[in-house]
Amino acid sequence: MEPEKYIVEVEPAIEAKDGKPSMGPVYRSLFAKDGFPPPIDGLNSCWDIFRMAVEKYPDNKMLGTREFVNGKHGKYLWLTYKQVYDKVMQLGNSIRACGVEPGGKCGIYGANCAEWIISMEACNAHGLYCVPLYDTLGAGAVEFIICHAEVTIAFVEEKKINELLKTFPKAGEHLKTIVSFGQVTSEQRDQFKKFGLTTHTWDEFLSLGENKKYDLAVKDKDDICTIMYTSGTTGDPKGVLISNKNIVTLTAGVRRLLESANESLTSNDVYLSFLPLAHIFDRVIEECFIYHGASIGFWRGDVKLLIEDIGELKPTIFCAVPRVLERIYSGLQQKISSGSYFKSKLFNLAYSYKLHNMKGGSKHEEASILSDKLVFTKVKQSLGGRVRIILSGAAPLAPHIESFLKVVACCHVLQGYGLTETCAGSFVSLPNQMSMVGTVGPPVPNLDARLESVPEMNYDAVSSKPRGEICIRGDTLFLGYHKRDDLTKEVLIDGWFHTGDIGEWQADGSMKVIDRKKNIFKLSQGEYVAVENLENVYGLVSAVDEIWVYGNSFESFLVAVVIPNKHAVENWAVAHNISDNFTALCENPKTKEYILGELNKIGKDKKLKGFEFIKCVHLEPKPFDMDRDLLTPTFKKKRPQLLKYYQKTIDDMYKSLNNK
Repeated sequence: MEPEKYIVEVEPAIEAKDGKPSMGPVYRSLFAKDGFPPPIDGLNSCWDIFRMAVEKYPDNKMLGTREFVNGKHGKYLWLTYKQVYDKVMQLGNSIRACGVEPGGKCGIYGANCAEWIISMEACNAHGLYCVPLYDTLGAGAVEFIICHAEVTIAFVEEKKINELLKTFPKAGEHLKTIVSFGQVTSEQRDQFKKFGLTTHTWDEFLSLGENKKYDLAVKDKDDICTIMYTSGTTGDPKGVLISNKNIVTLTAGVRRLLESANESLTSNDVYLSFLPLAHIFDRVIEECFIYHGASIGFWRGDVKLLIEDIGELKPTIFCAVPRVLERIYSGLQQKISSGSYFKSKLFNLAYSYKLHNMKGGSKHEEASILSDKLVFTKVKQSLGGRVRIILSGAAPLAPHIESFLKVVACCHVLQGYGLTETCAGSFVSLPNQMSMVGTVGPPVPNLDARLESVPEMNYDAVSSKPRGEICIRGDTLFLGYHKRDDLTKEVLIDGWFHTGDIGEWQADGSMKVIDRKKNIFKLSQGEYVAVENLENVYGLVSAVDEIWVYGNSFESFLVAVVIPNKHAVENWAVAHNISDNFTALCENPKTKEYILGELNKIGKDKKLKGFEFIKCVHLEPKPFDMDRDLLTPTFKKKRPQLLKYYQKTIDDMYKSLNNK
């Protein structure tokens, strides 16, 4: 039986000619077969999204923050849409009173909080470019962004003020006003004063605009709403110019998608805001929530307390990056394995039965009502008890984790794909479609997608198994990179944005991301190695948490740095009568042999070519992190930085093998 297809062809394929590679057919979502969703009446800018929500839902809870009483965090305290609107108007007047005109650049620096959104909406009201300053990129990048975007006023989380000071004197060429979300110490005021800046606490600043009234700027769809700097895995951050039209178009597309899947957002929905607002993923989700008059509660900023925040807020939609879902998965696995024999037997039985029914086409809520009631309700309660959609984005989610959560979390688990340049969600998997596990689903119903062949990597977009670079066209595409026309021209060709990711269309019209165009290197025997593809294969080993594969083009084989799974390695050690601690186990040659054996096993199983096997590993007890500049804020590996950091280790591995 042919699977149902969730895409329709709108333009035919183009054969290769004049040195240009072939291109596959253009497809769009089945939900847009009669055309893209029309623009929503009166919605021309991000300001309209908020303004219309205030008119429609003035008394709805909008922004929630946990109260802090007697040294303890308590319930969520809420500001209504109308209360937020009044603060936004006041803040906008204060900004204008400082001499910042429409088109000015306003930086926001710090973790998600109510003040972040209020500052952002004040920018939207007065036609200012909102420029998030990444707190995860360190002072060097913050200084670069302030100078590159010419930021004149910045709103800053209290504990980030000292970080900001490190960007001076250079940042002082543009930055003239600093507003703390909380307090400012007298030393900080003095230091900024030396550089000619004025500093304000949040409350002081709000009072600046008290008796003033500035007209709101006239905003056009094509006006820039935000300059979002993407960390990139190499070089300086790039400033992605996002227009009002991009975000408004996406809002209409998400609405059409959720309606078509019978999962519409309503004003009763509750969202936990913890993914950085400085990223497009969280920003557009929050815009969609605001459009529907729904509620947004902020986390406390500590990942160890996240589950407790979830329990207090009880969100209905939970957006996460795979890193967070992996933590939830590992926690659940540990609970299962440490339970009694009877309990784990019952769990596995319920799991297999429900998974079997879901694969057979049952909706998750009907697949095994008894299992949900007796076994899985605890998992549901640990996420607050009301989550109906978990959406994963920013990096690939391992299929075994996706399947597991689809069964035990008693909600839809969807995987999305998009870039800052495409205004986030470009593909997203659909509810109750187990065939879409491991894919990012079909295109969102507001854009066109096609594959372009990459001959040097043997990817053919017009073969029976279409594979190639994912290209996207539509009104969600960014306007270009700020002050970098050269980079814009490289990726925006004839209206198509070239993502640099390699995709493969599935029979049901969903997209599977299988590789990255840039991450190929040549070994000394002339063989090309697609490294991300290999890392995905080796990542299936349960004893491996993370792996970075490297091949030197003067050598004929691959080596890798592996972050082993602590639980798995310790269990293996007990079984083999080795009584070292985890760090010592990572240095033990026997552990290396064990991990290498596991990697070889999966390599054989997945029929990897001889040169794709790893010949030597270094076991690292500490996960790759942003503190050492080894990961981007969306947890993508920074390969040049990893090489620099592990250069000696790599050299030693090659030396030891070549001397054998």
